Amino acid sequence: MAVTVLRLGHRPERDKRVSTHAALVARAFGADRIVYTGVRDEKMEKSVCAVSENWGGSFSIAYERSWKKVVRDFDGCVVHLTMYGLPVDDVVKNISGDVLVVVGGEKVPGDVYEAADFNVSVSSQPHSEIAALAVFLDRFFRGSELSKDFNGRLRIVPQPRGKKVITE
Repeated sequence: MAVTVLRLGHRPERDKRVSTHAALVARAFGADRIVYTGVRDEKMEKSVCAVSENWGGSFSIAYERSWKKVVRDFDGCVVHLTMYGLPVDDVVKNISGDVLVVVGGEKVPGDVYEAADFNVSVSSQPHSEIAALAVFLDRFFRGSELSKDFNGRLRIVPQPRGKKVITE
């Protein structure tokens, strides 16, 4: 079972932090890779790769011009996170195998709703696509992603106060 996140419509001048955060949340919450569309941003790609190099794991990032190509070529279940979908707790049990999780950016084309196997809502209220991604992945992996060992060069040692990072 592999999980890929598809981030729609990246715009470097407006979305640099949001797209980077989508990638970091995808990585930390168990996804294997993120693919983004919109405008190519090599600076963002390098930033995400540096996190994986330092903190471990095999997470990757890729750019694709056409979201339709990504969806069409994907062999698995396509899940679109939208506030207009069915409640996550009602449908997550029906989602299995390789999963492509689609998160919006700019206005999501209507075709995305049709292409998805599941249109899933984390909340039927306006909210962040990053928050929706975190909640969905946590429900999908049933919390197991929170104890994943990334075997990174840098590791945090949990502390009741302060910060402790070790380098291996």
